[in-house]
Amino acid sequence: MGIAADIAIIVTAGLVGGLIAHLLRQPLILGYIAAGIMLGPVSSNAWINDPHDIELLAEVGVALLLFALGIEFSLKELRPVRKIALLGTPIQLLIILGVGLGIGKVLGWPWTESVWFGACISLSSTMVVLKTLQSQGRLGTLSSRVMIGMLLVQDLALVPMLVILPELHDFQANLPNLGLALLRAGLFLGLMVLVGTRLIPRLMVLVSRSGSRELFLLTVTALGLGIGYATFKVGLSFAFGAFMAGIVLSESEHNHQALSDIIPLRDIFGLLFFASVGMLLDPVYLKENLLLVLGLVAVITLVKGLVFAGLGRAFRYGNVVPLALGLFMFQAGEFSFVLGRVGLATGGIGPEMYSTIMTVALLSMFMTPLAAGLTAPIYRLIQRRRPREPMQMINLAREELHDHVIIVGAGPMGRAVARILGESGLPFVVVELDQHRLEFCRDAGVATIFGDATHPVVLEAAGLKEARLLVVATPAPITTLAVVRHARGLRPDLHLVVRVESDHLLPELVELGVHEMVQPQMEAGIEITRQALMHLDLPPEEVDRLLAVAREDFFAPLKPGGGTA
Repeated sequence: MGIAADIAIIVTAGLVGGLIAHLLRQPLILGYIAAGIMLGPVSSNAWINDPHDIELLAEVGVALLLFALGIEFSLKELRPVRKIALLGTPIQLLIILGVGLGIGKVLGWPWTESVWFGACISLSSTMVVLKTLQSQGRLGTLSSRVMIGMLLVQDLALVPMLVILPELHDFQANLPNLGLALLRAGLFLGLMVLVGTRLIPRLMVLVSRSGSRELFLLTVTALGLGIGYATFKVGLSFAFGAFMAGIVLSESEHNHQALSDIIPLRDIFGLLFFASVGMLLDPVYLKENLLLVLGLVAVITLVKGLVFAGLGRAFRYGNVVPLALGLFMFQAGEFSFVLGRVGLATGGIGPEMYSTIMTVALLSMFMTPLAAGLTAPIYRLIQRRRPREPMQMINLAREELHDHVIIVGAGPMGRAVARILGESGLPFVVVELDQHRLEFCRDAGVATIFGDATHPVVLEAAGLKEARLLVVATPAPITTLAVVRHARGLRPDLHLVVRVESDHLLPELVELGVHEMVQPQMEAGIEITRQALMHLDLPPEEVDRLLAVAREDFFAPLKPGGGTA
């Protein structure tokens, strides 16, 4: 069957690798890469007829990856952390580029290959970091916002790298070519702005009016790949054109639907890309250069982690943020593979350097979830050795903390509770670590304490011993459990109302003595049901009875004798 059989084998192996990675709570892409390793070097490519054909298909995956990134790109996401993202990230990229040059000088590499190496390792993995944040329940924290902002700018930096680096292998001779490439890129950007603001929106409206989802998907895919191919024909990168197509489409009112339609296609071709990366891993090279590879991984992870942590401190982020930056973002990323492939294809680097880049990137990506999991215990150890500092209080005097309500989390749910308590004249204080939400509370005149509620010292500063009620409104399961445990340790008699995003937390919270739990998805379902039943003209008392039974049934397994199933 040729390539069809190859695709079937890779997709099946990717499924197995992805399931194993999911069970181990690792990012799926690590499972895809592992599947590629098993199909390629481990089995001596016995399963795959022609790995080169898979590499060609993987280029489509790269283009779709960048196309989707362009659609998702939004300057609004950078505003809360714009200083460290827009200023700190270029500094980080330049420092790591310099580290690459230094390593190359010590090891005797040509300067051009050293530049390629430094550029590749300077990029962190958006997919691995986001998946790790999600699995650890840290999305939405200030640390995650800083990481996402910096990752976004790193991804944008890939575009000029794709234009400039291929011209470095003969810099003097290619200097006119580099200038010409930059000129072409500028003209192409101008053309894209013109086409994007005039033609593409009209095309999308015309296609949308047809009512055909199939035609809409075909149009979105054709825009991404077609514009990418057009840029390739004028001498620029295929991936660069796909990214610019995504940027243009991001300004359209159809961007959300376009992204939702393209994601499945992107993920399937992305699987082929990451599997092809694994298939190219050279076990002979790894065996012969094991000490070199391990040394490079150690140096890069240490230096890169320190650079990220240092930038966090330099831009005046405190608490856990600098430590989290260092332990989450030290790895090389998926776009390191993209850049390395371009370097290999254009002659900027040789096969041995490509193997070095790929092996170092793979090992650093595998290390990330393990290192990131050390953030909380290391931070707790630091806090124990550090003298306690008074918590920053906003719109609140310390003597006001008595017989009050503590609200942990100033997200939409926490702010809703605070607003109603304020209108009722009941005293309360909000505990929040996210700087953006903290500023929102300050401007709204809400009594707020800046701190991490998973630490007992912060709960004590919020007046837990004098509090009347604790409301935990944070979505992250790990945070919820930590806050409840510390609160129970400090005040076993205190009444708690807890938001529960994950059903598996319910039994643990019951064991901790929490009997007032709110499951947002269940409550939303009950409210939708209530409105539907009222529309069907059922008597209000019957509606209330049915919904009370539904709630009772949901929590029944948690009651004594009901089990926890």
